[in-house]
Amino acid sequence: MVKITTRLTQALVAAYDRVYAKNEDRTISVNPLVAELASWYERFRTAMDYNADEVILRSAIERILKRRLILGGNGQNVAAPLIRELVWARYFPDSSIPESVIVQVAQTIDLHLSLEKKINDKHRINKGLVNEWILQLLSAEIEKILKPNDPKDLMSNFIFQIFRKRISIVDDTDQIRDIQTFIAVRRAYASDDLAFLRYHLFTQYFDKLTRENFEEIVDGFPQAVKKIKEQFEYMAKDKIYTYVKNQIAPFLILDGVFRKNRGHVSRLVDDEERLNMEILSACLEKYKAIRGKVGRAIIRSVIFIFFTKAVFALFIEGTYERLIYGQVIWSSIAINVLTPALLMIIVGLLIKTPSRENSFKIQKRIHTILFDEDPALETPLVVKKKPGRTDPWLWTVFLALWLATFGLSFGAIVFVLSKLSVNPFSQAVFIFFLAIVSFVSYRINRTAHMYTIRDRKDDLASILFDFFFMPFIQVGSRLTLAISQINIILFVFDFIIETPFKGIFAFFEQWLFFLRAQREKLD
Repeated sequence: MVKITTRLTQALVAAYDRVYAKNEDRTISVNPLVAELASWYERFRTAMDYNADEVILRSAIERILKRRLILGGNGQNVAAPLIRELVWARYFPDSSIPESVIVQVAQTIDLHLSLEKKINDKHRINKGLVNEWILQLLSAEIEKILKPNDPKDLMSNFIFQIFRKRISIVDDTDQIRDIQTFIAVRRAYASDDLAFLRYHLFTQYFDKLTRENFEEIVDGFPQAVKKIKEQFEYMAKDKIYTYVKNQIAPFLILDGVFRKNRGHVSRLVDDEERLNMEILSACLEKYKAIRGKVGRAIIRSVIFIFFTKAVFALFIEGTYERLIYGQVIWSSIAINVLTPALLMIIVGLLIKTPSRENSFKIQKRIHTILFDEDPALETPLVVKKKPGRTDPWLWTVFLALWLATFGLSFGAIVFVLSKLSVNPFSQAVFIFFLAIVSFVSYRINRTAHMYTIRDRKDDLASILFDFFFMPFIQVGSRLTLAISQINIILFVFDFIIETPFKGIFAFFEQWLFFLRAQREKLD
């Protein structure tokens, strides 16, 4: 038997063992046939955003809010259909959300809409930026209402307390160190997107929005936005994030073990043999799930690339070829269409699950995390707010080498395509696809290794990878971000297709309820 000695672990175990009273109010129920149709549509639609699984719900809430508020909606007429759509799409099981939550969500929507109006009246800020912030804050707050007491928050706070002691910023304050550590943990463990990060920092800056602090938030909104933006642009943020990310695997497994044994965690951690069995079992379960998760990611990636990028690019390519060459050159288009799918398949085939040795490493890390006052993790990180100055001549050499990397990588592709008689415009489309696919593949590879404890030493393979493929990944990242901002196809789906589509769902569901009521009269 191992005895818990650290107060931090005792608090974590107590939090996971806490039993919350079940809400006995009437719940929201939907028709199963409508839910089946809506869930299929939602899977297709979310694939076009290519968000991490952890932020899909918040993203869906924001998307529904945009669609329903754009025509002047308010809390009273948006809250109920919003929650109903989420149950349709099976973000929540049927009859799992109490009807009383509708009032709370409606009040939250109205409060945030009032905040937006008051900020726009009082400050000269870009209204588009204010609307973006309000929608992100509101969607995150609604998710918190619908998913209270999320264990993800418990583990995030635990991880933060561990790493804040192991990270130092020698030329900045402890407060900034804590903020940067918090951001790194939320990104690495919870996979928070920009909206969630803004929400967490905003609520720490002001606390949760209420009628009591409403005027304070209105007055301080511009300053808060500025300070939060500064934290996202902090020079040392990437080093801190990488340091945390490389050590997050044991915490992911630990959370899975604690969730499975919720309510009995204290007995579990007192039984060393059972704890070890649960850890190894959880590792094996997660490793098996990797293949399925990677497969889903590849399917979503193909949908994401084709429907949000390929259709637009290929339409332009076909038009260009008709104008310049008098016909569509289908061989070039075939190369540009088939290459992304082929690369995705290759990525899937190359994915390897972690070894049993990795499981024993995780087991050892979990023991030191739970039972040691100073867990034996990686060497503490010491960084500077501003990196040391590099010799100008050396910096010039590095820059020249980096540009040469881009030239070699992209030049090699252009050379091969030229030998295949692909015209210059089709070459540009091919490189466009290749850059995006490289970035998406990189993200999938990171997903596949999320439970792997990695050796931080650079080997020849990693150096060659960085040299030849990093340019494509960086360009793909920038292209994906830039084009997602102006995606016409998503606008068409959200405001032209989805609105009547969900209207048909609602009508169909009411019709089925009506038929059931008529049938019940005959019983």
